[in-house]
Amino acid sequence: MTSTAQPSTANANPNAFLAGDLSIAWLLAAAAVLLQMLTNARYGYFRDELYFLACSDHLAWGYVDFAPLVALLARVSRVALGDSLHALRFLPALAEGGQILITGFIARELGGKRFAIFLSGLSVLLAPVILGNATRLSMNPFEPLFWMGAAYFLLRAINRDQPRLLLASGVLLGLGLENKHSTAFFLVSLTIGLLLSPSRRLLLTRWFWLAAAIVFLIFLPNLVWQYTHHFPTLEALSNVRKTHKNIELPPLPFLRQQIMMLLPISALVWIPGLAFLLLNSKAQKYRCLGITYLVFLAVMMMLKGKDYYLAPIYPMLFAAGGVFWEAIIAARPRMRWIKVAIPAAVLALGVIAIPLDVPVLPVDKIVPYMQALGMQMSRTEVQDRGPLPQHFGDEFGWEEMVAATAEIYNSLPAEERSKTGILAGTYGDAGAIDFFGARYGLPKSISPHQNYYYWGPREYTGESLILLHYDLAEAQHGCQSVQTGPTLNHPYAMQEQHYTILVCRRSKIPLADAWSRLKVWN
Repeated sequence: MTSTAQPSTANANPNAFLAGDLSIAWLLAAAAVLLQMLTNARYGYFRDELYFLACSDHLAWGYVDFAPLVALLARVSRVALGDSLHALRFLPALAEGGQILITGFIARELGGKRFAIFLSGLSVLLAPVILGNATRLSMNPFEPLFWMGAAYFLLRAINRDQPRLLLASGVLLGLGLENKHSTAFFLVSLTIGLLLSPSRRLLLTRWFWLAAAIVFLIFLPNLVWQYTHHFPTLEALSNVRKTHKNIELPPLPFLRQQIMMLLPISALVWIPGLAFLLLNSKAQKYRCLGITYLVFLAVMMMLKGKDYYLAPIYPMLFAAGGVFWEAIIAARPRMRWIKVAIPAAVLALGVIAIPLDVPVLPVDKIVPYMQALGMQMSRTEVQDRGPLPQHFGDEFGWEEMVAATAEIYNSLPAEERSKTGILAGTYGDAGAIDFFGARYGLPKSISPHQNYYYWGPREYTGESLILLHYDLAEAQHGCQSVQTGPTLNHPYAMQEQHYTILVCRRSKIPLADAWSRLKVWN
């Protein structure tokens, strides 16, 4: 491996983050935010967003299937900006810009200058999985901020021999755990990376253990919630494994998906970046980051995790790849063509790939565009079927479902309507009723799915229920009589959203007694 320069003294200037070589990172970050804000209201609300919005009305230190931070962010966003699509997705757009900035900071700490920052930032900007995650509110666009922010302060601690900077990493990793529990695997991988590298000396400092204590204290409220609720997240994850809900990839297809989700041409950046961290003598003190990646990759393959679970770790590899190519060009003037060729290739292929992950096309043009490129729809869950890729398809059909439900509800006699609950089989249906329902005169929904289960059946007895996402045979088994309503058939909705709305009258078991039997955590 070709050697690279050490971080310059300018990199140690705490005020240098606003100027100099990092100006290109700020420009790329601004471009990312602008792209998201120009396109993120073209389709509709995503299934999980509707769920998070409902949870934002029930703030807690934990939820069945996710950590609590995203619900708090949804509440803050709604209070400050409203709940339009642009408002809801403003923070994810900013988070993508933040990822690009952190990538530039990491590249600089690794010894990179303008080209390294440009190449790595461009690669992050155009990585399909990162672009796609920023199009909607979820834990995913914020995850890299915590992981890579922690890596950045670790690098600063190494470069400046200031272990106290690990405290900042501790704060970020603690918040990362409150954002998404998979941060625990990154934390373990990072610790192993330190243990197996020359940076292991940091483990012997009091600052490392203070940082570990900070992580624990920040995560403690969610841990206490999990304990007092008998660890529902572990139960839900166990159900996912037992039912084989997710598509489980063998190692080679899993690695192939890593290359595809990051843009195939970008493998010319992040794979050399990984090699640089592991093999370059000048990067010996940064070896912990390369080992961290390998450990985390092995853990995710062993646990059959979804391919995109690794997305938050790649900015540091892109940063290292930028430093690698910058050093190659500096040492071999005849290879200066690389300075144009690789960024041009990343830009060209990245622009072509943008409509696959960002809603820039009219919806009826998505599939023809994929066919023209010879692309097939990729799935992460067995039931993800529909005319569009799941990340687009789950934005369609929700308000139409609410309108159809309202037709049935408003057609009921007033006396019956006052006793009628809307029982949704999934959190997507329940969240849609809760978000859109008020404008149609509907009450809030009830559901035994995920965290809705904890909110219970409220005052509804089962005397009259509108059933969403329940089979006719299942309804007939539990109800004295069942009336069929309209069948949902939105042309772009996912296949599972094509079902018949039912009306259940006089449930055979009082709803409060049946509630625990209805529970679905998956």
